Order: sequence, then structure tokens, then C-alpha cells
Amino acid sequence: MHVGHGAGHSPMRVLRISLFVTAAYIVLLVVAGIRAHSLALLSEAGHNLSDFFALLLSLVAVYLQTRPPSSTKTYGYHRAGVLAALINAFSLVVVSFLIFYEAIKRLRAPEDVHAGTMMSVAAAGVVMNAVIALMLYRSSRDVNLRSVLLHEIGDTVSTAAVIAGGWAIMATGQRWIDSALSLAIAVVILWSAFGIIRETFNILLEGTPRGMDLDGIRLAICGIDGVNDVHDLHVWSIGSETHALSAHISIADIPPSVSERILRDVKERLSHQFHISHTTIQFENVACEVAHGCVIPVAEQHEHSH
Repeated sequence: MHVGHGAGHSPMRVLRISLFVTAAYIVLLVVAGIRAHSLALLSEAGHNLSDFFALLLSLVAVYLQTRPPSSTKTYGYHRAGVLAALINAFSLVVVSFLIFYEAIKRLRAPEDVHAGTMMSVAAAGVVMNAVIALMLYRSSRDVNLRSVLLHEIGDTVSTAAVIAGGWAIMATGQRWIDSALSLAIAVVILWSAFGIIRETFNILLEGTPRGMDLDGIRLAICGIDGVNDVHDLHVWSIGSETHALSAHISIADIPPSVSERILRDVKERLSHQFHISHTTIQFENVACEVAHGCVIPVAEQHEHSH
């Protein structure tokens, strides 16, 4: 399974550790945010709460993706992770708009903020989010885990901004900085959410996978000896890292032993060059006739005769 090819820790172990640490940090953010009267810290708590649910959904999705195919789920549960990523992204959109609403209220009526508490709690968050993000990055390229990784990177950046904001509040005494930081955090959350929504929709609608070029795939197949033409070509994603292809390939009217070699070459090129592992290929024969003891296409024989 693709989810098991981590370069470092296994995805399940990374997600479990991240889940526990994130839950503890959320409690710290809520307590510190209330005591410091900091909307930025409370916004971070909301951001991390969405991360907590993202991690929980991703943990369930990774488990489902390891389940084998069945007679009713012939491709297995690869799209469980994609659905989890989509839910995570929509939760981020909701959180960002809640932060927008509260930040605008605070801009109209700023509250006193304890900048020192803001900075110390945010510094702990930077370290925590950076470590989790690194573990997730080394674990997998799966879109489900990548959605959680984006959560963590966004958290790291926004928490670092809270530190800078705390310092600015201490230096200038301007209370509106806390609300302005919250608005910036909401923008970061919204941006990351839309990127995941766009990618998951493309997978669920069976669009051409990100980074795949149909013309390039067609040319690669046509470059194989024995292939005359490729049409009715479709490429889509079963899961974020599991791609499939179907195509009609035109070949000469040749014995099955020869066409088997062509099929093997096509599959090897698709696997090595484009990482496409699931293929459905239909051969079609062009009009042929026997010449010089070999079976070759009529068109090709006429070209040779000239």
C-alpha cells in the first residue's frame, strides 16, 4: 500500500503521536488565551482544534486504506483518505470565517492583551508544529496526510506570527495588532483549505491527476515498437498516489505471443515513467494482409512498396 512507504516513521504512529501532542497544546492555548485576553491565541486554539479533527480523520483513513479489496470494494478503500482530506478542508473554511468574525469585532473594540503570555505559548507551539510537520513530511506523500501537513505548516507560520505580534504589542502598546494577526491567520487557513478542496474534487471527479500530461503519455506509448496509434485515452486517480489508465491501442494483426510483448512494454513504461500501476488496455488491429511470410498492415506495406 502506498501509505506504507514512509521514509521515516510509519503514518499510523506519526498520526497517533501528533494527535496526543495537539490535544495537549489546544488545552494550553485555550487557558493561556483566556488569561491573556488574546484572540490570536484563541484563534490558534481553533486552528489546532481543526488540526486535531484532521489528524483523527486521517488516522481513520490510513487504517481504512490498509484494508484489502473486496468483492464490493474492488479497488479497496483508497479514497477514504481523499474524503477525509475534503472534510478537513471544509472544517478549515468554517474555522477561518469564525476567526474573521471575531477579529472584526475585536478591531472595533480592542481588549488588553498580555503580550508576554502570547509569546511564550506561541514559542512552544512553533516547536511542536514544526516537529509534527517534519514527521508528516517524512512519512508519506498521500493527499490525506499532505492535508494534515498543510495544517501543521500553516500552524507553524501563524504561531511564529503570534510571537512577532506579541513583541510588537509590547513595543508599541497597540492592542489592534492582536486582531490583525488573527485576520492574517484566517487568510492562511483559507488559502490552504482551497488548495486541498481543489485537489480532492479533481480526484473524486476522476480528472487527470495533478502533474500528468495526456499528450506526453500518448507520445510515450506511441514510441513503443509495434504501437501504431493510441486513442480513447483516460487517466484518473483511485487514491492520491494510486493512478489508473485505460486506452485503445492500434497494432498490426500479429500473433498473441508478439502482442504480449507490446503489452508488457507499455505497462513497464507507464509504471516507470508515470507511476501508473492500474491499466486496462484494449488492442485493435488495423487492416492487414500477408506479405513475404509476415503479417503487416496494408498501409505500411504500401509505403514500403513505394
